[in-house]
Amino acid sequence: MQNVENADIKVSEDLLSFIKSSPSVFHVVKSFSEILDAAGFRELRETEKWSLEAGGSYYVTRNGSAIIAFTLPKDADHFQITAAHSDSPTFRLKDSPEIKKCDHYVELNVEKYGGAIISPWLDRPLSIAGRVIVESENGLAAKLVNIDRDLCLIPNLAIHMNRKVNEGYEYSVQNDMLPLFGDEDSEGRLSEIIAENAGVTKENIIASDLFLYNRVEGRIWGANNEYISSGKLDDLQCAYSCMMGLINSVDSEDRKITSSINVCSIFDNEEVGSGTKQGADSTFIYDTLKRINLTLGGDEEDFIRKISGSFMISADNAHAVHPLHADKADPVNRPFMNLGPVIKYSANQKYTTDAVSGAVFKRLCKIADVPCQTFFNHSDLPGGSTLGNISTKHLSMNTVDIGLAELAMHSPYETAGVKDTGYLIKVAETFYRSDVRCDGKEIVIR
Repeated sequence: MQNVENADIKVSEDLLSFIKSSPSVFHVVKSFSEILDAAGFRELRETEKWSLEAGGSYYVTRNGSAIIAFTLPKDADHFQITAAHSDSPTFRLKDSPEIKKCDHYVELNVEKYGGAIISPWLDRPLSIAGRVIVESENGLAAKLVNIDRDLCLIPNLAIHMNRKVNEGYEYSVQNDMLPLFGDEDSEGRLSEIIAENAGVTKENIIASDLFLYNRVEGRIWGANNEYISSGKLDDLQCAYSCMMGLINSVDSEDRKITSSINVCSIFDNEEVGSGTKQGADSTFIYDTLKRINLTLGGDEEDFIRKISGSFMISADNAHAVHPLHADKADPVNRPFMNLGPVIKYSANQKYTTDAVSGAVFKRLCKIADVPCQTFFNHSDLPGGSTLGNISTKHLSMNTVDIGLAELAMHSPYETAGVKDTGYLIKVAETFYRSDVRCDGKEIVIR
């Protein structure tokens, strides 16, 4: 690994700042919208007629939890797309969440969202973020909520009362994972706190999408400051890198001669299968690309031609070799943190990467002067899936699945390499500044 430089620290600090401002999927999209606004992108609405100009930069959101940003060349020929996701495993508050226990405690009723590692959620400060739907003059409106203080905690059972806890324990979400909110005097306070944060009265709140989040802030650490730890690195590390790569490419000289419509798509609900209107298995990306083509004067055949010549980078974090469990990794393909993006392969097509798309990404890394690695699951340990093969159900194009190496994936406090965010930003920027076009026989990269 090359020495950690001040630039690596700065990029990681910026990432941590972004994650801190994004405690829920709705805040992720708000944070990205503010960044895009500042970079001169114009917001579009799905319900309105679009007017697009060559050389323009735009973005559109769906459900307040998914966002697609894109830039247009002077002569559009194909699409170059990155895809990542906004959600992470957590716990969702149920309606009427307060539960009084023992005539003295008030707990909050929650259900698990996604494949979370449960035990690290205990004994650490937590809070609540998301959105509420309130009555407005015109009907209903969404208000974001972030209780920006230590609000609740899930206490462990003392070892004296569970002597076998260190021998393996199966946690019950309903019995073991309900956060302690307060004593008997706190009964009824949650709705008041949420309403105050949203700037409304509690009687105005009709419904909510509220989630727990870990209050322990991200840190840069290690003997040489080589590691970064935070909640939501999966997948905000990739989402942030791809979006910054798009923004950084906008004013480059290369964009004046390229023919690609550059797209950065951040979907919601990947951790629960993507089967929502705002997920990768929705029509969001298809609808957006189709509307771009139509607005630019293209017909159905033009759209099919553009899609056939397009390329997608599906970016979702990857597993680093674990220092205490190296036997869980493939014996040969062994990614480590700070050694660059990881190309992910799977014989059963849980990842979309093949020889063609893998070679394209390797070439992009070479152009960007960024190292890259490969990942295969241990052959006896089936892995998870991600965005690539879900998105290609709607858009058939060459796609590579990649990620950044991390430890403790799906923990509320994950660990990654301090250099890797900058590496992926650089590769994404290179991708967006280049023409990567598939003509059926070969892929041209220039």
